[in-house]
Amino acid sequence: MKTFSRHKLNFFERITDPMRFGKGSVPPEKLFSFIAHFAKQIKFTIFLLFILQLLTVIIDLSLPLVFGLIINKILETENISLMIKDNLFFMTSYACLFLFLRPLVQILTAAIVDMSLMTGFANIVRWQSHLNVLGLDLSYFTNELSGRLANRVIETGQAVRGVILKFFEVILYMFLYFGGAIYILAQSSMMLAIPSFIWSIVFLYILIFLMPKVRDLSHKHSLLRSKMTGRIVDSYSNIGIVKLFARKNFEIDGAADAIDDFNFGWARVMRISFLMEFLISISNAMLVVGTVGFGLYLLTQDIVTVTIVAAAFPLSYRIGDMSHWIMWEISFLFENIGTIDEGKETISKKPSVVDVKDAKSLTVKNGLIEFNNVKFNYGMPGGLFEALNLKINSGEKVGLVGRSGSGKSSIVNLLLRLYDLDEGKIFIDKNDISKVTQDSLRSNIAVVTQDTALLHRSIRENILYGRPDASEIELIEATKQAEAYDFILELEDKDGRKGFDAHVGERGVRLSGGQRQRIAIARVILKNAPILVLDEATSALDSEVETAIQAQLSSILKNRTALVIAHRLSTINKLDRLIVMDQGKIIEVGTHAELIKRKGHYSTLWSLQSGGFLPTLSTKENGKNKKII
Repeated sequence: MKTFSRHKLNFFERITDPMRFGKGSVPPEKLFSFIAHFAKQIKFTIFLLFILQLLTVIIDLSLPLVFGLIINKILETENISLMIKDNLFFMTSYACLFLFLRPLVQILTAAIVDMSLMTGFANIVRWQSHLNVLGLDLSYFTNELSGRLANRVIETGQAVRGVILKFFEVILYMFLYFGGAIYILAQSSMMLAIPSFIWSIVFLYILIFLMPKVRDLSHKHSLLRSKMTGRIVDSYSNIGIVKLFARKNFEIDGAADAIDDFNFGWARVMRISFLMEFLISISNAMLVVGTVGFGLYLLTQDIVTVTIVAAAFPLSYRIGDMSHWIMWEISFLFENIGTIDEGKETISKKPSVVDVKDAKSLTVKNGLIEFNNVKFNYGMPGGLFEALNLKINSGEKVGLVGRSGSGKSSIVNLLLRLYDLDEGKIFIDKNDISKVTQDSLRSNIAVVTQDTALLHRSIRENILYGRPDASEIELIEATKQAEAYDFILELEDKDGRKGFDAHVGERGVRLSGGQRQRIAIARVILKNAPILVLDEATSALDSEVETAIQAQLSSILKNRTALVIAHRLSTINKLDRLIVMDQGKIIEVGTHAELIKRKGHYSTLWSLQSGGFLPTLSTKENGKNKKII
């Protein structure tokens, strides 16, 4: 895993380089703990920002005080020239302070915000979130839309960054500035601070009672955004079905409903925002008029000085002027919190299938597979497997046959430890697979599935995926054994890339089913794992190509333990043993010839079909090799 960026970064960019933060644990589920989990990783950056923001507030508060002091000096001396002469050092010092220190603070603040937080922090969250989500169980992904998951990972990073920035740019500044202003006014006279206290009550009412409503509505709005995104992505991902069934208008109506709901969800947020704007506008007017009015009254009573009255007006006016901006920013703050609320449901989720502490790496020498009293039913009541016992000897080629739902693919899933058992154990070469690392287990098993999906990358990258260090000669030889070499050379994608460099499109959509399956077979051949699983690996091939691959099957399976799910006689009759399954139970075992003679369950299934065992699952690949569109 990368630990630093491959790009040249400056100091501010380097302190939040996402690659330096790639080993974070799963973040907690509670909202503020979730945000703090990421924030504390850049505590040095946040501490610098806090100090700079504190200096900014001190300088900003000093300005109206110095202005009031100058007005007071002018009134006392009644001679501006004399006042300047007497206070020249003080005024020059403050001018230099304001002229040099404040721009320096602002420049450093901008550097941290723009080049550290805005550049790297959101990607720290995204990077670690992606690592967590990528480690979740396969079952989680089957129940979620990939577009929605990606949306959560990407937007949660932006939302966490938004919360941190809004806290320092708005919340912290607001409390420091408002608190300092009220303190200054109250130091002179408590009566002068009365308008500020009234304004504070209105402001706190908005924060305590109205802002939580904004948060709740923003959370619901975030869910609607994910729903809208998922609906649109689903249409794009399955555009072939949309076109084939002429359901464009149906998809348009579905997207229109999702966008309409999304729009109304935001409208509800804006209604509360309008109410907040209304209240803050009234209170701001009362603050300015009340502060100045009280100040003038107190001045006539000699309770306060001209300095405080002169400072009170710009202080109160700035508070009122800032409040609209602050309300708007806080609204976005709570919108970000709503996004985080949704995103953490995925990002903070922990996988159920995990490596045990000190799990060792699996090394397969013989390939002996044993299922001992296995009980499993995907976490639901009852049992698909109640007490499954199965042994596949080293180097043995075993076929699994039976109707759909009999448990064939479930055996493969459990062997790969995509799910944990309810009871029992599975061994490979006497090693309990629950005690070894998942990566080492799956690196020793090569799988070709019926529904072959490829990565949206080049042909070369897809074939090398299981063994990236393979040579070009080994790559070509694997494609030849899979009867894929010739058609690969003819491929060309829309960007002009040809042959092994051509890209296959999302999930390999630019290739035919048979072409995808041959790429998958080549990938498995190149991986050269000691255990091979073929789940309808030739179902999408035409008879000519299948015959050619079957001729290579003996060499492909040589010195490997093989588990084959197949319905074609050309594959079944070459296996050492067939296991017939029904409702999670093994009901017959033997070779194809032996099972036919017995006239049992297997023979009945065979005779019900015309021309072979479940041939309806076999499809043909139409036409000659085609270029990628």
